[in-house]
Amino acid sequence: MREQLRIWAETTETFVLEVIFDERRGTVANLMRGLLFGCSKIFQVIVKLRRFLYNVRIFRDSTLGVQVIAIGNLTVGGTGKTPVVEKFARELRDQGRNVAILSRGYRSKPTPLHRKLLNKILLREDTTPPRVVSDGKSLLLDSEMAGDEPYMLASNLRDVVVLVDKDRVKAGRYAIEKFGCDTLLLDDGFQYWKLRGRRQDVVLIDRQQPFGNERLLPRGTLREPPSHLARASVIFITKSDGQTQQLRQRITALNPTAGIIECVHHPMYLEDVFTGQRLDLESLKGRKLASLSGIAQPESFEGSLVKLGGELVYSKRFADHHRFTQQEVLNAINRSKKRLAEVLITTQKDAVRFPKIDRRDLPVYFMRVEIKILSGAKDFQDCVRKICFR
Repeated sequence: MREQLRIWAETTETFVLEVIFDERRGTVANLMRGLLFGCSKIFQVIVKLRRFLYNVRIFRDSTLGVQVIAIGNLTVGGTGKTPVVEKFARELRDQGRNVAILSRGYRSKPTPLHRKLLNKILLREDTTPPRVVSDGKSLLLDSEMAGDEPYMLASNLRDVVVLVDKDRVKAGRYAIEKFGCDTLLLDDGFQYWKLRGRRQDVVLIDRQQPFGNERLLPRGTLREPPSHLARASVIFITKSDGQTQQLRQRITALNPTAGIIECVHHPMYLEDVFTGQRLDLESLKGRKLASLSGIAQPESFEGSLVKLGGELVYSKRFADHHRFTQQEVLNAINRSKKRLAEVLITTQKDAVRFPKIDRRDLPVYFMRVEIKILSGAKDFQDCVRKICFR
């Protein structure tokens, strides 16, 4: 039953995305677009009203007395946020800060429904401590309990605290009291206004789809109107190719004071999903490759394999955050072999959701990537320096 619900949810999500991006035709799709357009107007009113209520202090925010860096985006999914969070955490740690990453844990295992209902009925504050993915020393939860991104961050940053809780004020207080943290990184936190204080807002914009289809949810992929970019302290243009003059002009018109940093996701090496063995990227040149992914924008990942000199003979895509079954991985291996692929490659984000399999007749690797700054390095250093030495 659970598996059937998951398949139905992913099929529905794919269909809705095709409707949003005008890839579906027909009467049903047109009617849905009309309905979604009406809903997006309501959503716009709610976004602006919520912002107004925080500004006039009817909705109250909290200050925890430490530095807060909120890293997020205007659109849903696909901007390459996790490597940027990792870069900030690593740089701040190297500058002597005691860093905690606070995530809501998208699609992590939720709190039991009966406990949520009981707390609401009794008007009781939820005192359940946040999930500790990493205490800065050890990895303590798996990807199902933690969520993909928090688990991946904790795996790559063993000396940074990673906590998961929808209430990031509570999680921040826990990080300060339990681990002595003095810097809080809010993963996907641009729209999280409950935690302010000494705050820097870092916004990511994907060069390929800067503002989605320019429409708000649910007719588009924007969480807020582009004008709200004015709140940002620093703006990252991700997946940059250096040809961003028009985009930079629009960003500057929306926010003339923010530093603009251009970056790419730079492949580092390949790592065997099951054994941990590493391979140099040079090993892909001239080889037949297959790809398997469940991410928001798989085109960038697949394109990077071709840029590294491989011949992509087979690719299989699933919905974003898809949790792979053993049979799905085996099917991908079998189909890759039929296309004479020599290796199956996935992303690190996907690899944390892979089940264990015993077959080794086709090696399965994930690509480890890090952020490489192309321009605006001074703005990044200035941002980190402002946080560390203010």
